[in-house]
Amino acid sequence: MATKKTTTFSSASKNRAGLAPWLGIAAIVILCDQLSKIAITKLFTLGEEKVITSFFNLVLAYNRGAAFSFLSNQGGWQRYFFTAIGVAAVGFIIYLLRKHAGQRMFCWALALIMGGAIGNVIDRLVYGHVIDFLDFHLAGFGHFPAFNVADSAITLGAILFIYDELRRVNKN
Repeated sequence: MATKKTTTFSSASKNRAGLAPWLGIAAIVILCDQLSKIAITKLFTLGEEKVITSFFNLVLAYNRGAAFSFLSNQGGWQRYFFTAIGVAAVGFIIYLLRKHAGQRMFCWALALIMGGAIGNVIDRLVYGHVIDFLDFHLAGFGHFPAFNVADSAITLGAILFIYDELRRVNKN
């Protein structure tokens, strides 16, 4: 019986150790995201734009909706809805990270997505909107919607997730 308790404790300890690097990656994403948003809000006023290159500007924008400002013009309920989705996603990601801690690319993808989701949830809770500031554009084709470090991490995580899944399918 004592052996069983030791094994359970050992498994729990090993599980936490397996989760730690992925939580660390998510924490780095959150830190970079929040520091960049603090800097941009200190340096810019809402709508102010600074041309950096012929295809990239910095601009302070607020997004009350989801990706591409989806539902941003609604009455405010979307703040709580997207916050709840973000919190639920983080919970599910932690479950998946515990279950698949040894699958490196899969966990990298999940950690990036989780860090980005938490970064945007923080904005929704603290400010009531997400702070966006990266503005890419192509001459004559208009501007891509402004985004932030959290959105970039979510996108990179999604690309890694798709790549990992395609790789896994091709092995079989």
